[in-house]
Amino acid sequence: MPYRVYWEDTDAGGVVYHARYLHFFERARSDWLLALGYPQVKLRNEANRLFAVSRMDTRFLSPARLEDELEVSVVVEQLRAASVIFSQAMHRVGDGELLATAEVRAVCLAADSFRPARAPADLFATIKRYQQEQDS
Repeated sequence: MPYRVYWEDTDAGGVVYHARYLHFFERARSDWLLALGYPQVKLRNEANRLFAVSRMDTRFLSPARLEDELEVSVVVEQLRAASVIFSQAMHRVGDGELLATAEVRAVCLAADSFRPARAPADLFATIKRYQQEQDS
C-alpha cells in the first residue's frame, strides 16, 4: 500500500520520527483487512471481534524523509485460530530502498470483553486463501 510522508510525520531533523513508522505499519494492516472485505468496524459491530497488537519487533534500517512515498507490504507468516503473525516491510517508492521491517503479532479479541477469541470462520478462510496465494 502506498503512503506519503507529511510534516506531521517528521522530527526536528526532517526525517520520519521513529514512532510514526508504527503508524504506517498499522495503516497498512488496516487497509489490508479492508481489501480483504473485513473493515474493522464491521468486525466489531457484526462479529464482536477486534485485533490488538500483542508484540512487535521493528528494525529501522534507513530514514524516510518529508514527501517520500512509501510502499508498505503485509505478509501473513502464521495464522492461528486467535492470532496472526505478520511480516511487514517499508520501501521508498522510486529507489526501492528498504527503510524498515516489522514482525507483528495481532491477537483476536471479543470486542465486548477484550478476552481472547477465535477469529470469525469466514475471515479465517479468507486469510488462508490469501496466504495460499502468497505462497504460489
